[in-house]
Amino acid sequence: MKIFSEELVNEATRELHVADLSRATIGEVLLVAQYLEQKTGIPFIRMDQGSPGLPVNHFGVEAEKAALDRGVGSQYPAAAGVAELKTEAARFIKAFLDVDISARACVPTVGSVAGSFGSFIACTQRTPGKNKVLFIDPGFPIQKSQLRVIGADWVEFDIYSYRGEALRAKLESMLVGGDIAAIVYSNPNNPAWICLEESELQIIGELATKYDVVVMEDLAYFCMDFRRDLGHPFEPPYAPTVAHYTDNYILMLSSSKIFSYAGQRMALLGISDKLYDRHFPTLAERYNDAGVFGQTLIASILYMITSGCTASTQYAYAEMLRLASDGEINFVEDTREYARRAERMKRIFTDNGFHIVYDHDVTQQVGDGFFFTIGYGDMSGGELLRELLYYGVSSISLSTTGSEQQGVRACTSRMRDDLYDTMEERMRAFNQDHANI
Repeated sequence: MKIFSEELVNEATRELHVADLSRATIGEVLLVAQYLEQKTGIPFIRMDQGSPGLPVNHFGVEAEKAALDRGVGSQYPAAAGVAELKTEAARFIKAFLDVDISARACVPTVGSVAGSFGSFIACTQRTPGKNKVLFIDPGFPIQKSQLRVIGADWVEFDIYSYRGEALRAKLESMLVGGDIAAIVYSNPNNPAWICLEESELQIIGELATKYDVVVMEDLAYFCMDFRRDLGHPFEPPYAPTVAHYTDNYILMLSSSKIFSYAGQRMALLGISDKLYDRHFPTLAERYNDAGVFGQTLIASILYMITSGCTASTQYAYAEMLRLASDGEINFVEDTREYARRAERMKRIFTDNGFHIVYDHDVTQQVGDGFFFTIGYGDMSGGELLRELLYYGVSSISLSTTGSEQQGVRACTSRMRDDLYDTMEERMRAFNQDHANI
């Protein structure tokens, strides 16, 4: 039995001007869920927005307060970032990735969104004829919206059928034309939670070097492949990264998920030193500067977008990174709660007729974490999104993430202990109502 009637859901979409619910954005689904909750008082099981669902890291809060008490709020921060953060960023990258990047090439940004935006500009403008971005999908829809803003083109493919060695031929077929400036993916993946394995990262790195393409590796869910214990600094196993296989890379490290510091909008770009120092005549001509990649990205692009990052938050991030590198906090154990939620939520869905869409990496079953993907019978992702809304569960269609598979993305961050029984009851009803599909 449905919780919300079709008439009420149609009313919500009409009032909120959602043109096509089957292709709704995260923001539109969020608004519909909120409308239905407020209209009826019935709580939704919110699997739509990937906002942190754990308490903020209090060490960061205290460090930020202390920075403000010292008076840092009265001065503009340096565009390249405060020295403490840059130093701790380089050390953190070494501690958990076993990658050497100099402090000068670690650049704070206002969230990874600003980091990717600036990087897209620099990458697509650095070399004439290299002006497209290649997305290894599924991925974060906002990044394609950023390319619309700057007028850059992109190509994409769903990695579902191209895992392992099959990735090489697919990538090379798209790089051989010579017009790809950058490759983008997230690892672990948003929305599928698949993880690229070492062999795949080696393929990406080798081809990036061969075709002079910059790999933009989004590490928003850093060390959150909970199938391995990645939480011990300066000790293997280290989190996998393309940085071991090419010098053409930009790592994006956000504080939002690993430290639950999303509200302060703080992230880092870790730029390969060789890429940072490369000279591009086209950048020099365009920006009337030295044309050195890292300097142009910082002073001529990122500064034009945000004028630097909030000083006090930089000190907060620096302190959280320092404590993690010193082994005084274990952010991996802190975030493992998402895996526990995913395991429990997946079981409820699969016990009631659903299946996991992206269910395997190359050599093992996909892990539990911040996201997972579900399908039901032959329903399209859009149909399933709408049907789940009738039962008080919000999600987003995989089609909005560049996926060619049918299903929806489920986020674990907003799940609460008191909602599991409710979810079980609603999904049992869903399965009973759709058993013949």
